[in-house]
Amino acid sequence: MAIASPRDYMKLVPTVQATPQNSVWLTYDAEADVLYVNFDKPGIATDSDLTDDDVIIRYQGSDIIGYTILHASKRK
Repeated sequence: MAIASPRDYMKLVPTVQATPQNSVWLTYDAEADVLYVNFDKPGIATDSDLTDDDVIIRYQGSDIIGYTILHASKRK
């Protein structure tokens, strides 16, 4: 299994700092080619929206608690 270098992960620091809890959990499902991005663990969504570019925005009340990115490996 190839592991990204620490420099690749350091690029995420500004994004993590911008999240409400300064935390991000990433899970990639290779079989489904879906990347799950969660800002709250456990995060139980009460609503969601599908964007035009196949990203599901998950909400708990009015707060965004995560994204589900479909066709993740085809993105740059």
